[in-house]
Amino acid sequence: MKTDSSAAPSPWLSCNLPGMRVEAHFGDRLVRTFEPRARRIHDLLAHTVLHRADDLALVCESQRLTWRELHAQVASVATGFQQAGILPGDRVALFQGNNPAFVIAFLAIQQLGAIAVAVGLREQRAGLTWILQHCGAKALVCDADLLERVPEPAHTPDLQWILVAGQCPEALRSDRTVAWSDWLALPPCDSVHLADEEDTAIILYTSGTTGRPKGAMLTHFNVVHSVQHYVSCMGLGCTDKSMLGVPVTHVTGLIANMMCMVAVGGTLLMLPVFKADHFLHMAQQEGMTHTLMVPAMYKLLLMAPDFETFDLSAWRIGGFGGAPMPTSTIEEMAHKLPKLQLLNAYGSTETTSPTTLMPMGLDRAPRDSVGMPLPCADVLVMNDAGQALPAGDVGEIWISGPMVVKGYWNDPAASAREFTSGWWHSGDLGSLDAEGYLRIFDRKKDMLNRGGYKIYSVEVENVLLQIPGVLEAAIIGRPCPVLGERVHAVVHTLQEDFSLRVLQSFCKDQLADYKVPETLDIRRQALPRNTNGKIIKRELRDALKAA
Repeated sequence: MKTDSSAAPSPWLSCNLPGMRVEAHFGDRLVRTFEPRARRIHDLLAHTVLHRADDLALVCESQRLTWRELHAQVASVATGFQQAGILPGDRVALFQGNNPAFVIAFLAIQQLGAIAVAVGLREQRAGLTWILQHCGAKALVCDADLLERVPEPAHTPDLQWILVAGQCPEALRSDRTVAWSDWLALPPCDSVHLADEEDTAIILYTSGTTGRPKGAMLTHFNVVHSVQHYVSCMGLGCTDKSMLGVPVTHVTGLIANMMCMVAVGGTLLMLPVFKADHFLHMAQQEGMTHTLMVPAMYKLLLMAPDFETFDLSAWRIGGFGGAPMPTSTIEEMAHKLPKLQLLNAYGSTETTSPTTLMPMGLDRAPRDSVGMPLPCADVLVMNDAGQALPAGDVGEIWISGPMVVKGYWNDPAASAREFTSGWWHSGDLGSLDAEGYLRIFDRKKDMLNRGGYKIYSVEVENVLLQIPGVLEAAIIGRPCPVLGERVHAVVHTLQEDFSLRVLQSFCKDQLADYKVPETLDIRRQALPRNTNGKIIKRELRDALKAA
């Protein structure tokens, strides 16, 4: 159902946007939409293959594929799925790293109208088993080196096929395993299932910050609008080369990197694992223009001893999200790469990646903001009584728009609890200023209460990230029988002489005394993060409790 047309809100009027109108979707939701638009994910691939068949689609280590070559492999794998009995709506799990086989399998699943269930590589056997059971996966595509985590058939009765990408060890072969090379040799599948745009295309489990993961249902409608937001508001086109430094099974890698390049006919540069030296060599060799990563990755690049010897002049857009970017990192990147635009983005699995973005070309944008709501996105700041708050007041961020998922797979209770008429309750505390800039202060459950004083953990973390040598920082509450909570810091640093004294000395002139961390846990490895790049504080609290 369609209603009157709706113009793009400022400051996006200067972007190359399609037309816009308000439409009714998912029963009771009225949202701004793009029109004209693709109706399904496969349409994005088909358009690119039609117009840019011989352009470079993908680079991963020694593999290089044009769009024509990529499409041929997608069509062959689609035949394999079809012969295996995969039907529209069936779930096919993808337990894979950053490699071409993921891209090919994902697009083959979309051609058939099935549902891709992307599973993060951090999942061990127990977690993978639960996800396969919960979604009722009929098939699994798995990298050969991950096969040992696949559960026994008795634990996953719905799972009929395992497509092994890579060399399958003889000991792990069974009557339900099939080799990737066998399916690549099949004739192409010419049929395309004409999925409805409100059909579920992807399930991403939010290996979130609490409890069992929830399977967010991303529709074709969601993906098409999120991709268009990125493409229009970042100015992406067919000459762009996007570096995939985050996992492709995460919503950022899947949408902001992979699907954006599918949509515009650019080139996806795939890093199997993020390492600063590998990133820099590939960026120079391939002329990388775009990426979207967490701030710690930018810091690791700057720490590379030979950073300034690389030619990164083609790099024009550096998106970041999941955490604040330290001012020192922004300033150093601006000094060393003056043509690079660093753009803060805010979103989640439930919003199919982007909700807000810092508009390009703004000289006086506030650095503590995550940008403005994207053209089709609406953001409200709500109090606990469900009332919208005025500009500047802090409350929970609620989000609406065509990129908001329709709910959680097989979890009506969570869907009812976390959505109100299409508005998703983010659980983040923030405020909108009079100009429309959004600021994030904390997760509702992460705000500390020290003897009656409220402390936003993000405020303290932003200060810690300014300390030389600090790569990541998280603030959690240490239980205290007198004050309720005390401020505890968890810091990822490689500095051997880093200490609580160093931390407190830096903080005392920038924070009120009750906000200065009183205890410290130093980590030499990266802090645990969920699929959106956000630190999983539950794991940090569990470690503190165990200690």
